[in-house]
Amino acid sequence: MPAQDLEKQGAHVLKVLNMKPIVSSNNSHEELMPHTVDPAEDEGPTLKDVTRREWISIFILCFVNLINYMDRFTLAGILDDVKKEFGIGDSEGGLLQTSFVLSYMVFAPLFGYLGDRYSRRYIMTGGVLLWSLTTLVGSFMDHFPMFIMFRALVGIGEASYSTIAPTIISDLFIKNVRSKMLALFYFAIPVGSGLGYIVGAETSKAFGAWQWALRVTPGLGLLAVLLIFFVLQDPERGQSEDSGHLQAGTLKEDLKALMQNGSFILSSLGFTCVAFVAGALAWWGPTLLTLGMALQNPGSDEKHDDVPFMFGTVAMVAGVIGVPLGSFLAQRWRPMYDRIDPHLCAAGLMISAPVVFLALVTAPVSGNWCYFFVCVGMVSMNMTWSIVADILLYVVLPTRRSTAEGLQMLVSHALGDAGSPYLIGVVSDVLKIKLGNGTPDASTDFHSLQYALFITCFVEVLGGVFFLINAFYIVKDKKKVEKALKGDYGHAKIV
Repeated sequence: MPAQDLEKQGAHVLKVLNMKPIVSSNNSHEELMPHTVDPAEDEGPTLKDVTRREWISIFILCFVNLINYMDRFTLAGILDDVKKEFGIGDSEGGLLQTSFVLSYMVFAPLFGYLGDRYSRRYIMTGGVLLWSLTTLVGSFMDHFPMFIMFRALVGIGEASYSTIAPTIISDLFIKNVRSKMLALFYFAIPVGSGLGYIVGAETSKAFGAWQWALRVTPGLGLLAVLLIFFVLQDPERGQSEDSGHLQAGTLKEDLKALMQNGSFILSSLGFTCVAFVAGALAWWGPTLLTLGMALQNPGSDEKHDDVPFMFGTVAMVAGVIGVPLGSFLAQRWRPMYDRIDPHLCAAGLMISAPVVFLALVTAPVSGNWCYFFVCVGMVSMNMTWSIVADILLYVVLPTRRSTAEGLQMLVSHALGDAGSPYLIGVVSDVLKIKLGNGTPDASTDFHSLQYALFITCFVEVLGGVFFLINAFYIVKDKKKVEKALKGDYGHAKIV
């Protein structure tokens, strides 16, 4: 068959361009020696092989991811002030985050599609510039509908970056080096989230107005725009895996292949549960702690202004421990157990569920114990971040990874943190009516929010079940991709 023809294998379309036989004919009668693989060689490159330019690119991606999540959770650190400013309740307060995530998830697949086909540097430059400007302009809005509109626009800008950045890492590195770089990249998420709480609370306190808290990250965002446009390396798709013989198919072909990929679907559903819990706890955690501590000293006028700072610190510590821990355990045990990735994710969520329950129960009893359980629960949950990203990259072909990232974000946010803050707020408002008999008080406010947040414990268990089922598919799907990258198509479907 001519080299320019399309070779269709099941759901995947490969365009094979000018490929020559790898092994020439051999007329010798001597026996070929069996090939043995050196374990050290099989592990691939090491950190010593990373070039200076690659380190600079990783620094830029991590920096942008850090300020991305700082911007996202700055508002959570000043939520009480925002609610008082606009005169809104828990439902509307949750809607602020939901409007952001809704636009984020809707545009993520679009940017994923574009990221597989056009310049990723240009797309990210435009996206970061958009969310920086809309965050800044939104801080000057004094009407709630306009404020929500600009929060939604911020989501569009952030979607362009989040879908594409992990695929650049996958094209720069392979095997354990890729896992380490992904851990570093996702390490910025909990740390950035924690900094968001701290920056929000402390900047608001320093300037005497919560609006100033939203004017910190736009300046850093403009710096990121310059770094992305002039410095960031944008490698060829599949460069690290020598998969230049693969070319992107149509969107329909990509979606069909992804829908037949069991590991992608199940890991995405498991990660959706992680996003649901993370979104709910990140948004309502400081409020619950503030209400709980007020119940420890009834009648006291203490305002507990340090709660966002402490919660942010705990979130950062949990990120510093949890993300690298998950990546380290996965890399350590993969050579011995090929299903370790989904099982580690399942274990992290199953451990986190009862610990989060204890955190919710101890909030009105002991602030220190509550912070401790929050930290342990977040550590266990944060173990999944880099592992899930790694799973996607090794069960999906390079030519459709941005599309897969976008689709995973659409699902995880649509069913996860897009609705969880609003859902928890609605349930809390309903319970206030049921528990308070129309008369609001501190105890009713706390217990209504506490009962609503118990939902997160059940969702974590559900996520653990998804990852356990994922373990039955992970080996088969990984081997399909490895065969496609080597050009060994056989007669099996390549998804």
